[in-house]
Amino acid sequence: MTDLIINISTGKGTWQHASEVIKKENWSKIFIITNDFGKEKFTTDKSHEFILIDTNRDIKEIREEIIKNLKEKIKDTEVALNLYSGTGKEHMAILSAILKLGLSLRMIIPTKDNIEEI
Repeated sequence: MTDLIINISTGKGTWQHASEVIKKENWSKIFIITNDFGKEKFTTDKSHEFILIDTNRDIKEIREEIIKNLKEKIKDTEVALNLYSGTGKEHMAILSAILKLGLSLRMIIPTKDNIEEI
């Protein structure tokens, strides 16, 4: 199984999209990158770990927070990634963190029946 990194942030309807990604696969681990509001309001029945970020901080600081929270937790060399929700600043920090950790990634989306790599 693959670990999932998913951003839960801004964008109308993006949380439903995120819920589908989480539900449609048996992920090894699920890391949800979000803010305090997302942690408080987003729910899923699957085991997961929130990585809290402060989007008011500098992009490099956000990246370092993500690295700190992912380091040593991902045992494979690749992760599944969904960035449907969120802002460019968040996406840049997440992508940079994944690359700095030496991981490769597969961009994934939910389809009618399962998950598809794009």
